[in-house]
Amino acid sequence: MRVVIAGSSGLVGTALVTFLSAQGHDVRRLVRRAPASPDEIRWDPDTGRLDPSDLEGADAVVNLAGAGVGDHRLTATYKRVVIDSRTRTTTLLAQTIAGLATPPEVLLQASGIGAYGLLAGRGDEVLDESTALGDTFFAGVVRTWEGCAAPAEDAGVRVAYLRSGIVLAPRGGALGRLLPLVRAGVGGPLGSGRQYWSWITLTDEVAAIAHLLTAPVAGPVNFTSPEPATNADLTAALARAVHRPAVIKVPAFAVRLAIGEFSQEVLGSVRAVPRALSASGFTWTHPGIADAARWVTARPPQ
Repeated sequence: MRVVIAGSSGLVGTALVTFLSAQGHDVRRLVRRAPASPDEIRWDPDTGRLDPSDLEGADAVVNLAGAGVGDHRLTATYKRVVIDSRTRTTTLLAQTIAGLATPPEVLLQASGIGAYGLLAGRGDEVLDESTALGDTFFAGVVRTWEGCAAPAEDAGVRVAYLRSGIVLAPRGGALGRLLPLVRAGVGGPLGSGRQYWSWITLTDEVAAIAHLLTAPVAGPVNFTSPEPATNADLTAALARAVHRPAVIKVPAFAVRLAIGEFSQEVLGSVRAVPRALSASGFTWTHPGIADAARWVTARPPQ
């Protein structure tokens, strides 16, 4: 398949390009700078620049573009960056796809389980793709973000919204700051630790995207493990994997002081399950947190 990817330089995008290329797919990457290789296509979502001919002949488009959220305080200015970086890219891609004589079969559109966040919290409630969206800032972002793909849907393209959980990887991502603390023996639960963190390993995230290139699934798809874990259980699993304790709790007020409004995502409970992905026949490499923790913390061979 010819697959065009936006957001190919991030954690997931980089791994996806490698994975799909190894499978023999013809991968093209959208970049904002001058192309440095034949597989790169220049575009500029801020000015609406994208040559429709660059998408002609594509079998699939994967949009992973969007500014990072875990490493910035959610000031009013940065909230605008988060929104614009998602809506401009998605709108440009969807409108361009809709205008093609032969559009791609599928648009796989990044999203997030922040869709289900509630300021009041959801506790142990099990959340699937039919669950109503929440009322937090990120729930609003998802509502607007996914809506921007409507032109592609209206043109008859199969659109799947990849509502990704916390992506666990050996380097970078959500564990980039936590893992060194766990390895040092000073990691522990955040707040009460009872809040659910719906997670997925980078291995399964990438494999699931590849799976949906051909699996006839449309609409919201929770990209999570079938076994969500509490923050305390996840931290404990990581600590056991590196043979360290995980008993030093970080009080909720300290989390709020450190990261501001984003603490709602860290301390809030989202127990999302991947019903659509399971029903499609996808098989996880790391369905449980213990196995995932061993994979994340394994030392690479020397």
